Amino acid sequence: MLIGPYVNGSAVIIGGLLGAFAGGKLPERVKTALPMTFGLCSVGLGITLVLKVKYMPAVVLAMVLGAIIGELLHLEKGIGKAAGSTRGIINKVLPPVPGLTHEEFTEKFVAILVLFCASGTGIFGAMTEGMSGDPSILYIKTILDLFTAGIFATLLGYSVITIALPQVIIQVALAMLAVFILPMITPEMMADFSCAGGLLMVATGLRICNIKLFPVANMLPGLVLVMPFSHFWATLVA
Repeated sequence: MLIGPYVNGSAVIIGGLLGAFAGGKLPERVKTALPMTFGLCSVGLGITLVLKVKYMPAVVLAMVLGAIIGELLHLEKGIGKAAGSTRGIINKVLPPVPGLTHEEFTEKFVAILVLFCASGTGIFGAMTEGMSGDPSILYIKTILDLFTAGIFATLLGYSVITIALPQVIIQVALAMLAVFILPMITPEMMADFSCAGGLLMVATGLRICNIKLFPVANMLPGLVLVMPFSHFWATLVA
């Protein structure tokens, strides 16, 4: 029986509720500094994951082609529309965040959606629990997500709690597929996957800090391509 995805999703909801409730009581400078601090941490963690790479050309090729696919499918635009609809529904039930434009909300929401749902820790942790029944990796992510959701809820309000739903769906699906996927994954493929995830985390961190607005959602197909590309590179080139 899977436990980790539901515990992880619960942490996002609890953290989001606490952060949104406390957000109105925090000084504006604190609400600005906290996301920027986490953005910096995201960049640092992403760099450590990138350093694990085995076949960088395969990762670069996967990320470039993945970005092209994402742009053609307008993934970020679709996620942005869904985020705007979610914000409207939440604001009808719970107090909205004052002084936050739709563009500012969408930019931050898409970035943290990728951060929560497409991180290497969450994907690998879900696959590990599905294969071995060990949820310990997702428990570690749960602790991190509790505070992360709280930090961003001070800025984005109660809408952050809606991220728990796609996060749980993705992790449960990965856990169920893990029995078929993990036996085919080599350490080199996992290292290159971590590198691709690290690149996304660096892009996400820079976006959160308003340094460069990378279209992180449009880069997501690269995560799907990187393992097959790594395998073919190891087999045909290396």
